[in-house]
Amino acid sequence: MRSSTITAPSETSPERPRIARGSGASMTERLLTVCTMPVAESDLRQAALLLMDWCGIALAGAGANAAPWAREWVARSGTAGTCLGIGVGAVQPEQAAFVNGSLGSLLEMDDLHRASILHAGDVVIPAALAAAQFSAAPPGRLLEAILCGYEVALRIGTAAAEGGYAGWYNTGTCGVFGAAMAATHAAGLSDEAKLDALGQAGMQAAGIWQCRLEPTDSKALAAAHAARAGITAAFMAEHGCRGARHVLEGPLGFFPLFYPQAEPLRVLDAPTDRWKVHDVSFKPWPACRHVHPAVGLAIDMRDNVDLQAISRITVRTYAAAIDFCDRVSPQTAHEARFSLQHCVAVALIHGRLGLADTQAPALGDAALARLRQCIDLAEEPVLTAGFPHRMGARIEIETRDGTVLTGSTEHALGDPEVPVDVEGLTQKFHANLAFAGVAPAEAAEIVAALSALPGTKTLSRLNAALSAAAGSLKIEPRKDEKDD
Repeated sequence: MRSSTITAPSETSPERPRIARGSGASMTERLLTVCTMPVAESDLRQAALLLMDWCGIALAGAGANAAPWAREWVARSGTAGTCLGIGVGAVQPEQAAFVNGSLGSLLEMDDLHRASILHAGDVVIPAALAAAQFSAAPPGRLLEAILCGYEVALRIGTAAAEGGYAGWYNTGTCGVFGAAMAATHAAGLSDEAKLDALGQAGMQAAGIWQCRLEPTDSKALAAAHAARAGITAAFMAEHGCRGARHVLEGPLGFFPLFYPQAEPLRVLDAPTDRWKVHDVSFKPWPACRHVHPAVGLAIDMRDNVDLQAISRITVRTYAAAIDFCDRVSPQTAHEARFSLQHCVAVALIHGRLGLADTQAPALGDAALARLRQCIDLAEEPVLTAGFPHRMGARIEIETRDGTVLTGSTEHALGDPEVPVDVEGLTQKFHANLAFAGVAPAEAAEIVAALSALPGTKTLSRLNAALSAAAGSLKIEPRKDEKDD
């Protein structure tokens, strides 16, 4: 990426097909056209916000010693390089993408795109950042790479999700295409290389949902793999490794084999001047996105109810939320983040939901345990019908005198319809770094470096700020569980 160039195929190897345009082009070729939409200052600001959010989440995850296996493996086998692997230092780009890709999901604060059921930041940003650091890309190209990576991942994910909530983990299977696009763009590679990289991404797509039915680390591994695979695809494309142009829609391609019920043409929904990064939801609370609508309602309703008088609470939501988050007695921090009962109880009692509220002391709190037992979950067919484009909830709180207080929403705080403002996202970032033990001055320097990105010529200030914060992490062994 940094010093070599794309060479012509040898005389004995088949020539690459020309890049097709128009209706005869493959889906990946037409995706390249989508990614040439105009880029406005507001788009770059949104990309920078997504980058800030991911940086805070990743540093908090490393500080909590999430996914230590990734850092231990790289520390043992790694080679010094120019890319930051959070918790391990300067390593090669594939290693950095792998380590950083393991950190985004485990504290359940990662961004989400509803229509694709996909956490693009977990895989796109680690790949984009590693490729940009390795190739000494200018900041503008890094931000553009994030825009392009999200666009590709979310378009493919939306088409896949039209077939229902499949057994594939979309962040891994669909996200890898976004990681490849982000890496090739950040590295400044050609359109031809981008197409080859997308073809190689399809060869590396992976991630099945059995991991959520058992106490595993596999979800984080799938994201780490997808981020690293994006870098691998870019490296291989740079050096002439040809990829299938019809990797998405061909008879033995991604959609027919992985998602036979998908709507592949959704990938090519009419391009507009609005990048899909603006459709992404930020998580204000460290919990599965499925609990967020109910948590927001509980916080809003708590001032109007006497907690001691509650006899029964019914949370009505869509089927997938119940499938993922029905845990009346969570035993670990990970289970607490996937418990509608626990998260709603915390919100009602404390008017908040923070990282400390999912740790062992909170799980043993008697008042929370009593309130959890009062909470029933029920499927709301209308909400199920609207999933995944709308992820809402309805809460009914009944008191002993027969009074029923109700609240409902189709959205959660952090969705584009109910956005968290820049100040709120900055507060989340500082809270995450405080949780990781990073000094306020070091956290402030990262924010300042990110804010200055669009007007700077190099990533040196951001790289230095991230390295300083990562170097000051006091990584403590996890005390409560294997899969936190």
